[in-house]
Amino acid sequence: MAYVTSLFARKMVAAAGAGIDQRKTLEGAGIDPDAPWDPKVMIPANIYYEMLEGMAEQIDVTELPVHVGASMRCDEYGALGLAWKAAPTLMGSCSRIERYARIWTGVVTYELRQHSRGVFFILHREGERRLGLRLSNEATLASAVSLSRQVCPVQFNPLEVFVKHREPKSKAFHEAWFGCPVTFAADLDAVLISHEDSERRNILGDEGISKYLTSDLDNQLAKIATLPPVVGKAKDAIAQALSEGSPRVADVAKGLGMSARSFHRRLSEHGLSFQMLTENTRRELAEGLLKDEQYSLADVAFLTGFSEQSSFTRAFKRWLGTTPANYRKTRT
Repeated sequence: MAYVTSLFARKMVAAAGAGIDQRKTLEGAGIDPDAPWDPKVMIPANIYYEMLEGMAEQIDVTELPVHVGASMRCDEYGALGLAWKAAPTLMGSCSRIERYARIWTGVVTYELRQHSRGVFFILHREGERRLGLRLSNEATLASAVSLSRQVCPVQFNPLEVFVKHREPKSKAFHEAWFGCPVTFAADLDAVLISHEDSERRNILGDEGISKYLTSDLDNQLAKIATLPPVVGKAKDAIAQALSEGSPRVADVAKGLGMSARSFHRRLSEHGLSFQMLTENTRRELAEGLLKDEQYSLADVAFLTGFSEQSSFTRAFKRWLGTTPANYRKTRT
């Protein structure tokens, strides 16, 4: 069963104000209204969605998820929020979320993807596109922008926001708050960040603190249940194939004894796509190889599937917000 932190539920109820019976709503979701706000207290995702849908029957929820996203603060995310603030650049901050989100949620995964206009920060959430899920997605995208504004030294607005589900009765409030066009009925749920903003230094960026925090997060991640067998085997196959370039999904699936279609379905059951898994495997392999000085930077680029070292350097900066050379200096 998938779970979300009760913090999000409490934020939604608080933002709804007097339009609902807040105590009754929280109790209905299994949350003690009188207990301290503890983000580590989790509730089933389907209960959370049902709570949001019940609220929608009582009040207009068009602006609600944006208000909730805007209210999120880095410190509310514990070590992950601190790692967001301490990352050297906004790209580094986003890469922390892409890598460590599993510590906080089993419902959502994130992906960074290059685009000619900038970098997509993509939200992946499986399941029926019910109202509760749609509202939750909007709040999550808004929170990503809110957290970005808290670390940027200048006013941050994304280039564009994309949302898969249909447009509400009005998107004027969304576009005013995000400060950019918001495209509904899109092919993905994502925030498009300019190259300039993604590479801008964060206000509190600190390599030393960032190293300490990511080490702590790595330990937390290691305590999470091991990968499902199909995912672990796929990562091994991808790692072995990378020295010959980008692996093909059909080849990896065949090596696992299944069709490409079945392989895609099995990955989606765990909130993954082949592209995400390949990217994560590349990053993890690169980090491991860079800690071993017997491999030159050119060797690491080759072994992780890049034909040119410059392409590897650009990808690594997108993943971790720093160059492979600088990363090696801080890890060896």
